[in-house]
Amino acid sequence: MTTPARPRLTVVSGLSGSGKSVALRTLEDFDYYCVDNLPVELLTNFVQSMTRDGFKRDRLAVGIDVRNVTADLSRVGEWLAGVGALGYDHRLVFFETRDVVLVKRYSDTRRRHPLSHQGLSLSDAIAMERGRLQPLRALADVVIDTSTFNVHQLRKAVMAELEANASPRVSLLFESFAYKDGVPGDADFVFDVRCLPNPHWDLQLRPLSGRDAPVREFLDAQSMVNEYATQVATFLDDWLPRFESETRSYVTVAFGCTGGRHRSVYLAERLARHCREGGREDVQTYHRELE
Repeated sequence: MTTPARPRLTVVSGLSGSGKSVALRTLEDFDYYCVDNLPVELLTNFVQSMTRDGFKRDRLAVGIDVRNVTADLSRVGEWLAGVGALGYDHRLVFFETRDVVLVKRYSDTRRRHPLSHQGLSLSDAIAMERGRLQPLRALADVVIDTSTFNVHQLRKAVMAELEANASPRVSLLFESFAYKDGVPGDADFVFDVRCLPNPHWDLQLRPLSGRDAPVREFLDAQSMVNEYATQVATFLDDWLPRFESETRSYVTVAFGCTGGRHRSVYLAERLARHCREGGREDVQTYHRELE
């Protein structure tokens, strides 16, 4: 009989500017319950609060770094032992980056270092931060140097080191819109369906939408519509997995027609149904002109 996996806590720490926030967002895509900048002395209490009946979470992630100015970080091992006593496996992941890279990142983003309020230069603040975080680095189960990473490579590193056998949840949104009101700014793929037969010119179908059975039946009977839908489905089947391999957490596919009521709505619903039938779970539809 297979032993059930124990719940897990991942502590994300490291230097400011090394990619901790990206790592937490990546873990969130793996269905972790994430909290950033938790006072480290509350670590055991936080995990205990997640074990209540009706709210138990098996995957937790907490960001702990130099912003914990009042805590004795050398006691992290003690608090992690308390987490283990609650039945949670735990691991500490530490992100670090070379000083010259951190200086450039702060220069590019124009953000302030968390210790800059002490009147330190950026280089001195980074050096002080390294010293304060040394107890966490010494306890780390995994150390990831992000000096040469861009944001996509960092996400891949988190997936490879922490979730090698899992797949992130990729959300799919199929959206319909009217070209007269503009193309949605968040669309990853945009398909123009104005070339297809238009139910608008049938006076009985005009008041309806692409979600209504008479409109669906009209469009289902059009060979051009079926050819279009089949080709788009093939395209998505081929390319969506490649977006997933690039660590995307969501993809928006938009269909546009003249009024945003019939053809675009129909195609959005049809392709969403195709993806659900193909085994995808997180598939949504949104009809801009109807809603």
